[in-house]
Amino acid sequence: MICNKCKKDVMATIHDLCIECHDDIPKDPIVEAVIRKFMDRSIEGIKKYGVTMDRKDLSVEEWIDNAIEESMDFILYLYKLKKEIQNGSKTS
Repeated sequence: MICNKCKKDVMATIHDLCIECHDDIPKDPIVEAVIRKFMDRSIEGIKKYGVTMDRKDLSVEEWIDNAIEESMDFILYLYKLKKEIQNGSKTS
């Protein structure tokens, strides 16, 4: 999408203006931190694998398999943290 004020190609606009051009909208530090994390992760992935998420060399089934594996890891992390809480331990 193109911002009507700065004419940049941006991911999204609000009433035809990008967030940077909307001085009246307060910035959300949590959202900004998450966006920075996504950008950092994207850069690391591109460095490591040499491709973006727009890659065309994986089938739909391979994308699903990757998502399943990532989800399984996520569940393991949550389960581990729950056990740490139940045991009264702090993770470092």
